[in-house]
Amino acid sequence: LRNYKSGKFLLWHKSKMANESKKVVKIAWFGKYFWEEPALIGNKEQGTGSIFFSGCNLHCVFCQNYQISQEGLGKFYSIEDLVNIILRLQKQGVVSIDLVTPTIWWQSIKQALILARKRGLKVPVIWNSNAYEDVFALKKMEGLVDVYLPDFKYGDDKIAWHYSRARDYSSIAFKAIKEMFSQVGLLKIGKDSIAKKGLIVRHLVLPHNVENSMRVLDLLAKISKDIHISLMSQYFPVYKAKEYPEINRRVTQEEFEKVLDYACSLGFRYGWFQEETDDSLFPDFQRKNPFREVISNFDHR
Repeated sequence: LRNYKSGKFLLWHKSKMANESKKVVKIAWFGKYFWEEPALIGNKEQGTGSIFFSGCNLHCVFCQNYQISQEGLGKFYSIEDLVNIILRLQKQGVVSIDLVTPTIWWQSIKQALILARKRGLKVPVIWNSNAYEDVFALKKMEGLVDVYLPDFKYGDDKIAWHYSRARDYSSIAFKAIKEMFSQVGLLKIGKDSIAKKGLIVRHLVLPHNVENSMRVLDLLAKISKDIHISLMSQYFPVYKAKEYPEINRRVTQEEFEKVLDYACSLGFRYGWFQEETDDSLFPDFQRKNPFREVISNFDHR
């Protein structure tokens, strides 16, 4: 690792009904995006073709994308619209299609990906999620997703409920990531330095919660210590975080280094960790372009 810059499945049921009756998805923004791990974005001209879906099955009090995940900002699109968006992004020269918070729309996305493949989609598809997912749904996505990019948030279920209102998060996420790993395996990077297939597991380190991060790493080690992990230090107290004094601050360098050292001590060898992020770079989805900068702050091994 080197530095480079309320019920269990209530929302699954609701999303299933919405998908079956309307056959639509809600999208907040799509376009070229450069704030992912280097293997996913290519050079400064390429980027990944990110599609930020609205809504989320978690309710994180510190979500930096709360405008779209919790407040519902976005616009409805048909499946045909989504297919056209995907193919248009590919035509713009992106190296991958990045589906951000896709979980509650999985059925419509599945249909769109099938159609997009038939119409010429060639670049890898990334499933960029919070890991709080139904294995049944993930099995339905097999063969359509090339790179799974889950953010494994919690190893402690009490903390998961406290900050995200997620029951049994650690066991659900663990099973989901095992399924992802069984489908795509370890990360495979081509000669062009672009990820072609495999699993990358992210983890956002929270202030005052080093032990939670260690539990996440312990669980991941049970799957494989050769998994590419991406440790993130970008936490900033936004949305409702000010109501929780213990997380109403940035992560300290000491906290982050403890987590990084623990990952290395467990035997993790591959991945990335993130430099400190300027809070002014956080997205504002009320703007036409929510992202002020296009430079990744990740480095890699």
